[in-house]
Amino acid sequence: MSRDEVRAFDAWAIKELGIPAVVLMENAGRSCAELIKQKLGPSGRAKVCIFCGTGNNGGDGYVIARHLNNSGIGVLVVLCGEREKVKGNALVNLEILGRQAVSVEQLDVRRDDTPERVRHLGFDADIIVDAVFGTGLRGRLRTEYARLIDCINALGLPIVAVDIPSGLDCDSGEALGTAIRAASTVTFVAVKKGFALSGRADEYTGEIFVASIGVEPGV
Repeated sequence: MSRDEVRAFDAWAIKELGIPAVVLMENAGRSCAELIKQKLGPSGRAKVCIFCGTGNNGGDGYVIARHLNNSGIGVLVVLCGEREKVKGNALVNLEILGRQAVSVEQLDVRRDDTPERVRHLGFDADIIVDAVFGTGLRGRLRTEYARLIDCINALGLPIVAVDIPSGLDCDSGEALGTAIRAASTVTFVAVKKGFALSGRADEYTGEIFVASIGVEPGV
């Protein structure tokens, strides 16, 4: 699917089938959480650090955090940006985390101490989850977000990307300056167009898993 096809599919599911967008987000996040639990195995003291943006990709991250927390897995959510920018269904799921007492740290990516903060927040995690940017990202990354992505990569830990590695263009499969180098990508509904077009996309996606959001194309 291209970026526009992804948007059209979501709109069809919401408007034609009547599935609320918050349900689609719930299904997407739960699918990711299930894969992460499989990756962690039976470890009783696992920890997952989830870097979330302020948009809907971050909303998927909050759902993932809730399901992992429900399974007894240690979770730290890092909100990469201003909380005031989180809106709609993403905000609904962020507020649920607050009522569950899940740890949410705020990271101001404009500050010079971003590298130190990222190292401190993620150093003891077993898995990092990238839920910063989704398929809607266009244009070269702003400097502060490129630095954030490079810092996450520098942790040297296994990364699971949510839908698409942050910084990767959905349609071309090219890095927009830099991009998350994931061990695994859980992409929703269908493989993204850029994953197939670019000969280098697999350097960023790692192993690709296609997850359901509760409805399939053509159904």
